[in-house]
Amino acid sequence: MIRIGSYYYRSHILLLTAAIVFLLTGCTGSGSKLVADKVNIVTSFYPLYFLAKEIGGEEANVINMIPAGVEPHEWSPKSRDLDTVSKAQLFFYNGAGLEGWVDDFLKGLSKDSKLVTVAASRDIKLIPAGAAADGQHAGEEEAHDDHEGGFDPHTWVSPKSMILMAGTVRDHLVEADPSHAKKYEGNYASLTNKLSALDDEYTEKLAAAASKDIVVSHQAFGYLARDYGLNQVAVMGLSPDAEPKAQDLLRISKFVKEHGIKYIFFEELVSDELARTLAREADAETMVLNPLEGLTPEQEKKGDDYFSLMELNLQNLLQALQ
Repeated sequence: MIRIGSYYYRSHILLLTAAIVFLLTGCTGSGSKLVADKVNIVTSFYPLYFLAKEIGGEEANVINMIPAGVEPHEWSPKSRDLDTVSKAQLFFYNGAGLEGWVDDFLKGLSKDSKLVTVAASRDIKLIPAGAAADGQHAGEEEAHDDHEGGFDPHTWVSPKSMILMAGTVRDHLVEADPSHAKKYEGNYASLTNKLSALDDEYTEKLAAAASKDIVVSHQAFGYLARDYGLNQVAVMGLSPDAEPKAQDLLRISKFVKEHGIKYIFFEELVSDELARTLAREADAETMVLNPLEGLTPEQEKKGDDYFSLMELNLQNLLQALQ
């Protein structure tokens, strides 16, 4: 039997986030100051920062709002963030319910702000929150969380989605700064060539995998599963601070044993305690599957980016699915 009485997952997340915020300062690989002679872009979290930096190149000044090591589900903006955003030209946020603070935040913009706000997920066919659980085996119910009734916001975890989001970033950069349109178009073409190659690699290698079932701690891989033929079985719901029920853990433990699952995936920005407990009960091992919501300080120092982490994700997926 699995004991969960001592596991207060939400508390673990909040304590971990608070500790990291206390220890860390600065933004993810960016400055926090506006630059007069460049187009100023503010992004809500790492995947959009990556796209804006790659496409904007030297002509754009990109500021990321969430510091390295902070889980975006638990983050909320401060007054200084509003001041910075209001003076920028572009603000890219994911949308689809990821940034629950965004509507109230944007209402605070000054009346003379010329900021253009863009939900980068707007061209993606979104997965309804309920449907994210429908594909799970054995009639498993989705853990209740703050996305219930909305959509799965984790679009960027699929390279196919990132290609569409890159197009949205390019279009608005060209519109905001047409004098550098050719450079933005060239940077976009280079980036999407790499994303297309990554998409092809995922398609080919995951299609050949013996198994298609992945057991994850956080239900963040719905778009990856949809686009590459996988079945996601999640311990938690769409938000990593949703609390599991004893019956959910027992059911997933049974699923792991019956289907010969070798690995249970956890992510780096939240506690791995629950995944390790479930793995011990089900006689499985744990492994990282990164939802790429942000870089850790160590990854930032090493120079990791979306591509290097998605390549590592693919290696781990192939090992788990063999």
